[in-house]
Amino acid sequence: MTVYIDPPTWPGHGRLWSHLVSDVSYDELHLFAAGLGVPRRAFDGDHYDIPSHRYADAVAAGAVEVGSREVVRLLRSAGLRRPKGLVQRRR
Repeated sequence: MTVYIDPPTWPGHGRLWSHLVSDVSYDELHLFAAGLGVPRRAFDGDHYDIPSHRYADAVAAGAVEVGSREVVRLLRSAGLRRPKGLVQRRR
């Protein structure tokens, strides 16, 4: 299982966020996030939003650190990218 995370550089709600993605499947991503204790509400269509204070936890659990552009490239290559206009949040 390989998941990827970009640096926490995305501002929102008074903090910085990272994106956690899989290049294999959403099931793999959900399993990894659940193992970290990340709530399903953090899933944003094709990635999980991870607050900066949880970045090190994700890396320690095995997430591979990549740049933000690499996250998008990985999602597109895997056919998992969902453009913002098409994203449907799962609750």
